[in-house]
Amino acid sequence: MVLTGKNILIGITGSIAAYKSAFLTRLFVKAGAHVKVVMTPAAKDFITPLTLSTLSKNPVYSEFTSGDKGEWNNHVELAQWADIILIAPATADIIAKMANGICDNLLLAVYLAHPNPPEEREIGPAALPLRGSWRGIFVAPAMDLDMFQHPSTKANLQKLQSYGNVIIPPDKGELASGLSGEGRMAEPEAIVQFLSELLKKKLPLSGKKALVTAGPTHEAIDPVRFIGNHSSGKMGFAVAEELAARGVEVTLVCGPNVLVTNNKAIRRVDVTSADEMYQQCMKYSKNSDIIVMAAAVADFKPAKSGKGKIKKETGLDEIKLVPTKDILSELGKHKNGSLLVGFALETENETANAKKKLHNKNMDIIVLNSLKDEKSGFDHDTNKITIFHPSSALPKGERAERKIIMKEFNLMSKIECARVIVNEVIQHIVKR
Repeated sequence: MVLTGKNILIGITGSIAAYKSAFLTRLFVKAGAHVKVVMTPAAKDFITPLTLSTLSKNPVYSEFTSGDKGEWNNHVELAQWADIILIAPATADIIAKMANGICDNLLLAVYLAHPNPPEEREIGPAALPLRGSWRGIFVAPAMDLDMFQHPSTKANLQKLQSYGNVIIPPDKGELASGLSGEGRMAEPEAIVQFLSELLKKKLPLSGKKALVTAGPTHEAIDPVRFIGNHSSGKMGFAVAEELAARGVEVTLVCGPNVLVTNNKAIRRVDVTSADEMYQQCMKYSKNSDIIVMAAAVADFKPAKSGKGKIKKETGLDEIKLVPTKDILSELGKHKNGSLLVGFALETENETANAKKKLHNKNMDIIVLNSLKDEKSGFDHDTNKITIFHPSSALPKGERAERKIIMKEFNLMSKIECARVIVNEVIQHIVKR
């Protein structure tokens, strides 16, 4: 789901519709979002912080300080944490204050501190967000019919829209005053759907399909023993999650591992051997816009695999090995317009070997990591990568080979590496 992994801050104001915010919080958490709640002092007359804290699994904020020692609730940190700020319910009072820059409570301070750049900068190639999240502010009005229709309220809502804020239209129906008409806060399910559909449109990779591989392969010696490597699959899984968070429908073909996926947009296909991975990659690559080969596929396999367990007493004089199919090379021959990303794990002549693979296997991007770098490579939560890709233009005097662009990065978590890699993918997709 598009909301998985998003940081959503719900702002609750003093309205009878505040009870709906409990259901809203629950729906966001169920969708895989991280939720924090900021309440105005008046909101606590309608719903308790304890209820919202329990549902959101986070402390609820209301004042600038809290606790016996008066710890500061940093409004700037809250604003920067939030990918999305949703004011629901939004009273006429809070809408007026937001429209006119009044800042007399914590929620308003968070609102004013939220970085909400123009849309074209958020999704354009010049300013791609590292975190992979579209940032925005949403307002769900809740008030009586006459208050909603008052010229000042209409003018304030127009002001908010001019700031780039998105107004979630209220429903029509019975109001707390006993009147019937427009002004009811939209139902929680409708708000979640509204946000999901809008975010899908904003994501630069929305509607794309990707094939990602992860983990090792195990090449059987007999039904008990195998030849393999130390790959954990963490890098491939991180890339799959990041692509899914950007609106991509991901097929993850993974070798044996203990990892799990979180985003429901990821279809997982489990395999064991290099031959099985080859078959699945050939199957799913045909309809993939993006292919990221992060798996550590075995280069060799036993020429013969025993049908029964080889007894220790019997012994083996030798295990004859034969090459496995070069999946990456095969995909490079049959890209059919797909953007192909490969990985290179090297121990010597790293840059030269990575450039050679990039050219020989017809890749668009190759990601290099070296076992020489501390806390990098297999089974670590961190990685140090260098990205290579051909330039879009041929340098003067060169006809046979394009200039190679190299981008080095410091040691970072594999989740951060995945974001960097996916940002690079977006740059290439946008330029096409």
